[in-house]
Amino acid sequence: MRIMKLLRNPEIKRAVLLFGFVSILISVVLWFFLHGIGLLVGLCGFGIYTLVYLLLTERCYRQIENLTNHLDGVMHGEEDGLLQDCTEGELAILHSEIEKLILRLREQSEQLQSDKIFLAESLADISHQMKTPLTSIHLILERLNEPELDREERRRMVREVVCFIERIDWLVYALLKISRLDAGAVQFQKENIAVGELVQKAVEPLAVSMDIRGILWECHISDAVHFTGDLKWSVEAVTNILKNCMEYTPEGGRIIVDATENAIYTGLKVRDTGNDIPAEDLPRLFERFYRGSQPAGGGIGIGLSLSQKIIQSQNGTIRVRNHPEGGPEFEIRFYKGVI
Repeated sequence: MRIMKLLRNPEIKRAVLLFGFVSILISVVLWFFLHGIGLLVGLCGFGIYTLVYLLLTERCYRQIENLTNHLDGVMHGEEDGLLQDCTEGELAILHSEIEKLILRLREQSEQLQSDKIFLAESLADISHQMKTPLTSIHLILERLNEPELDREERRRMVREVVCFIERIDWLVYALLKISRLDAGAVQFQKENIAVGELVQKAVEPLAVSMDIRGILWECHISDAVHFTGDLKWSVEAVTNILKNCMEYTPEGGRIIVDATENAIYTGLKVRDTGNDIPAEDLPRLFERFYRGSQPAGGGIGIGLSLSQKIIQSQNGTIRVRNHPEGGPEFEIRFYKGVI
């Protein structure tokens, strides 16, 4: 039955007809020399050879059929592994290559599903982060329409509206930068950067706020400490870390920065004298929109995530721990080789 099914393939039909034609020619030649016995030998040889060919070909086609059925199952979501009955030859190579392709496609499918979930969660987080200040702005604007408000109260409310708008502006700004980094659309420069210059540029936007709050600034960095990276993006990353330290440092506290360089990496440490980070917050501190169990200031939990993304994109690492003397300590390492 399977051999008859095999004959549906046109290439098999052509092969059988060719064997028959050749066998007839051989039989005629043998009959000329051996008469009747020659014809019998030729026909028997044709039959045996054709049968062996069909049996071997049927085995090969059965393997191809099994592989086809399996691929059809994979396309419909079945999760069983590939058949492994091909141990040698081109068919075994085909099995191996198709298995690699299926594994790769499954990895991509899982990644796409993960990206979908992450996108949905991110959109929900963004919606929540945008909704809070927008709702506050709406309520304040309604209050501003009340005629009995005095001038000072109106000014205070306008300042609140400005703060909320700045918060939304920062959220959009940070998300756009993270999306560019996620998409691999950022080309980082390879510059020789003095870490002291990097930290000086990073602290400039925060200098006034730190002075108002009486936070002392200590920087212990040698002029000889350098690393290779993108100055603009690195300043962005360090500024976000310093801003986080400033928000959690009490008035009169200190922010201490120091750096070292060795043959493997250039290290930068930033710590403050605020309270220790709770143990349950340490593993999640760089997650997007995570503000910790004890949030402070008007942060939205995206600055540290952006910093981590920038640092990792420059062959670097960042981690945070609680310093033995108290307060959190961020440690950045820019490696000089691929890690």
